[in-house]
Amino acid sequence: MVAGVTRGYEYKMKVVYSHFPIQLKAAPNELIINNFLGERKPRSARILPGAKVEIGKDEVSITGIDKEQVGQTMANIEQATKVRGFDIRIFQDGIYLVEKR
Repeated sequence: MVAGVTRGYEYKMKVVYSHFPIQLKAAPNELIINNFLGERKPRSARILPGAKVEIGKDEVSITGIDKEQVGQTMANIEQATKVRGFDIRIFQDGIYLVEKR
C-alpha cells in the first residue's frame, strides 16, 4: 500500500496491428476500440474507478495508486481485444502489456 501511495503503479501497453489500424477513444468509464480486425461494431473495455488511462499514438498508459484497480483495467483492455474466430498465429492484432512499474 505504501508503494502505491508514494510512487503509484503504471502499466504500459502497446497497440499492435498489421491488417487494420486500431483507433482508441477514452470515454468516462470505458475505452472504446474501433476498427479492431476491421469490425464495424466497436469493442469496449471498462475502466475501473481509481485508474487513469492515457492514450498515445501506439501506446496506452494506465496509472493509479491501487494496484488491483490498475491491473484489472489492464486485463479488461487486453481481454477486449482477444482474437476470436481467426488463427491467432496470423492475426496477432491487439493491445498487449509491455511494461509494469
